Amino acid sequence: MPSLRSRIGAVRRQIWCSFCSRLVPLGNRGPIVTFSFDDFPRTALTNGASIIERYGGRATYYVAMGLMGKENDLGKQFCGADLENLIERGHELASHTFSHLSAQRSALGEFRRDVDRGEHAIRESIAVGPSNNFAYPYGEVTLRAKRQLGPGMRSCRGTCSGFNGPQVDLNLLRSNSLYGDIEKADAARQLILENENRRSWLIFYSHDVADKPSRFGCTPALLESVVSFAAERGTRVMTVADVVSELS
Repeated sequence: MPSLRSRIGAVRRQIWCSFCSRLVPLGNRGPIVTFSFDDFPRTALTNGASIIERYGGRATYYVAMGLMGKENDLGKQFCGADLENLIERGHELASHTFSHLSAQRSALGEFRRDVDRGEHAIRESIAVGPSNNFAYPYGEVTLRAKRQLGPGMRSCRGTCSGFNGPQVDLNLLRSNSLYGDIEKADAARQLILENENRRSWLIFYSHDVADKPSRFGCTPALLESVVSFAAERGTRVMTVADVVSELS
């Protein structure tokens, strides 16, 4: 039986997903799969990008610019040259605040300023600028943040699991973690098959991509298994920006 804490968490996620929404119909565009990486560790680009490119896809990278050049439990974070490399290879650079700030653990004004600072820092670093798609650090959302931030962004992504469609909430896209090694591949494939049946939009998120990943990352073997399966099923593998462009 679920603990009280997990039941409270489920209720909170349901509230986040049910209110202050900005709904658009997916129509007949599915099935679509998106692979995204948060923060981002260098291995998400050096290992992850080539795997996704091998199957004709591109990924969305949600970058917290305050992490540039640092090292933490996810490994070495991106460097400035990685941003240009990512764009040149056709991937999407999206925003993730500047300092990886939680919407739940900061005042709304402070959080909004950090979001704006993150977008500005991306524009200062590369000519292309951010895509105006956003992901909440830690997946931590509040209704106040969702209400205020959502309309100013093309989309905002959380970590509430599930599928996007037939109505897509651009203020809080649903996404599913892709963590661990190859033993997690079957569960991810089942999500791809269910997404196919629903003709919806499935988003995966991870962090580092390494042979010995952090608990928030995945191995190259797992990523390749899932990407290749999506490609074999004929699912369109697209960035968040490309999907949102179709929806608009």
